[in-house]
Amino acid sequence: MDVEQDVEQDVEQDVEQDVDVTVVGAGPVGLVLAAELALCGARVQILERRAEPDEAMKAGSINVPTAEALDRRGLLSAAEQVQREILERVGSFAPKADDQPPGGGRPARESRFTGHFAGMILDADLVDWADPDLAAHAAVDGARMVPQRELEELLAEHVARLGVPVRRGVEVTALEDTGDGVLVGTTAGTVRTGWLVGCDGGRSTVRRLAGIGFPGTDPELTGRLAVVDIADPEKLANGWAWSNRGSYRYGPQPGRVVTVEFDGPPAGLPHSRLRSSGGTPMRRGTPTAPVTLEELQASLRRVSGTDVTLTALRGAATRWTDNARQAATYRSGRVLLAGDAAHVHSPFGGQGLNLGVGDAMNLGWKLGAVVAGWAPDGLLDTYDAERRPLGAWVLDWTRAQIGVMRGDAKSAALREVVADLLSTRAGTTYAVKKLSGVTQRIDLPGDHPLVGRFVPDLSLTDGSRLVDHGHGGEFLLLDRTPDRAFARLAAAWAGRVSSVTDDHATPVVVLVRPDGVVAWASDTTDTAAVTGLEAALHRWAGAPSSSPAHEPVG
Repeated sequence: MDVEQDVEQDVEQDVEQDVDVTVVGAGPVGLVLAAELALCGARVQILERRAEPDEAMKAGSINVPTAEALDRRGLLSAAEQVQREILERVGSFAPKADDQPPGGGRPARESRFTGHFAGMILDADLVDWADPDLAAHAAVDGARMVPQRELEELLAEHVARLGVPVRRGVEVTALEDTGDGVLVGTTAGTVRTGWLVGCDGGRSTVRRLAGIGFPGTDPELTGRLAVVDIADPEKLANGWAWSNRGSYRYGPQPGRVVTVEFDGPPAGLPHSRLRSSGGTPMRRGTPTAPVTLEELQASLRRVSGTDVTLTALRGAATRWTDNARQAATYRSGRVLLAGDAAHVHSPFGGQGLNLGVGDAMNLGWKLGAVVAGWAPDGLLDTYDAERRPLGAWVLDWTRAQIGVMRGDAKSAALREVVADLLSTRAGTTYAVKKLSGVTQRIDLPGDHPLVGRFVPDLSLTDGSRLVDHGHGGEFLLLDRTPDRAFARLAAAWAGRVSSVTDDHATPVVVLVRPDGVVAWASDTTDTAAVTGLEAALHRWAGAPSSSPAHEPVG
């Protein structure tokens, strides 16, 4: 493939022609990844085919790992401000349209974000908030209700401060992995880049050009999401409602409606089933065509069984399906995938945005280490190994919700069983823990219970938190030994590992990767602990820049 002949050569050359990493896609995943790479010192640029940011309504909140990722980079206060504004916006609507938990009961408290499973709102009053997994990650409670559009604005400011250029209106048209880099054909000229990362969504051009397969299950529904003006809102039930034609949700903010119809995906997708029960073709729209007011009203009338009238669309509406697929590999040579380019599924349970941000946090420091030249052997291969199992779980989590939400009698019966389980303290707590992400774990060497988990809230005696010391994207080593021997050992990795000392407590020593995952921890100070920390530093932070201080500890 001659990439340089594949592009128009008379287009204004406003893209960087020789960079370490080119990220394709300026959504939250691409922005987070670019920021992490910049913190590692990589020369990075973002290419985005849209001339302007996408205004369509998408994800309405973030989970705990995503909120903690913002916290680790000093963005928690900005996210908390977004949540305050969202709560003010929703507040006027909440008294008359709060969703009810399964089996009735009081609405979920605004102070505790729970989410839903298959449209069944999880009652905050039933959750065991003292559960160790939930209690260990409470510092970001005030930064969970951050919609995707506001998150993108926050992250765009973040990458701008880091000096990352975002080139809009630039489409990728070809790519060639040359072994020592990637030649990327674009509508603004040829880019020579060390690495190319596709964060360009479910219909990823990068994935297609790289020849990476995308196996999975075909869609069977069409969903729509919008904020509208309604002439007669009293005709709609508050919260989620089901019928044999599908389901819909009204709320939780004024004019927000969601419709779900189980008679096939939009036209243009594989295996579309676009006929009603009477055999008449239905106007469902193509996957990329704008959602019109007429299309949305017709859908809402079908699933609600009312003649409700919509008078205006406020902003761009979104159309989606339950297409569930995962890339055959997250890496092919010097081309990598993250976010929806690597996996797609229905939005039920709010996992998609968060899964993609987790990809970006995991990949960012690893690819940055490769660019910087200190990555240990095989580090980049751990990206696929660590993120693929979580992606597969999310796909199944969303597939299960589809099985519960269908309008047939069997699904309705199953929904009653699940609703009964979710009306119990144990059932609700389990679901909230899964949805919030606090139980996520990576299979890493080590028998300490923290290893492989996201680091919990750890407060220090000086009033700060451990996360406050990691805004630069480095490893964090918390050393609570009296003589600070572990911090002295880690000094050989200066520039990559930042040591934080504190008064004695447990855990005694914790090594946290830049993505917030605990790489190693110990409650003892014996020789085995010293050996374990040194091995973990070599495994994740590469060779030391100076000789480690081999001093006895304990």
